[in-house]
Amino acid sequence: MQKLGYKIAPYTDVIIFMVTLLVANYFWKFTVMGDEAGLDSTVTWFGLNITAPFDLLSKHIAACVYWIVGLFRDTVVMKGDHIVGFQNGHGSSIVWSCSGLKQMFIWLCLILTVRGGWKHKLWFIPLGWIICHAFNILRIAIITLFLEFHPEWFTILHDYIFKYLFYGMMFLLWVWFVERIRGPLVTE
Repeated sequence: MQKLGYKIAPYTDVIIFMVTLLVANYFWKFTVMGDEAGLDSTVTWFGLNITAPFDLLSKHIAACVYWIVGLFRDTVVMKGDHIVGFQNGHGSSIVWSCSGLKQMFIWLCLILTVRGGWKHKLWFIPLGWIICHAFNILRIAIITLFLEFHPEWFTILHDYIFKYLFYGMMFLLWVWFVERIRGPLVTE
């Protein structure tokens, strides 16, 4: 058994990352409830209504996406607080699940469970949230830009390409923390 410990020791941080990612993701999926289609904007956590921060962030993201897309396309229109579209009728509805709060929660869990002291974690957690938020806005803006002429690409862009790019970005940010910020662990 001790030999196994020595063999997996170099991979301990990555194993912790993977387990934390899976546990945090499934904890979120089973405790935060809301209509993914956006027909009902109510979001609950263990039955408590937690809609307000999701709604506020979704409105903010929609406004940012509208501004970014407007830099490239003069045909962009804002419909209500949550829909960024185009004059041809295509566009994006930024619903509660587009807020990026799930990824920010997962980021918090990833940094809280990484081995090491608190000295760098206390400032790197908020930095990670800012980077996640900026990446999320950029992600939605790029998807929205494509939707003007290719609305059929939504599923592949949203559910596959950018979802995994988001988690890939979080992994690279985590690697940066583990390799460059945290510093070597004192072992004995």
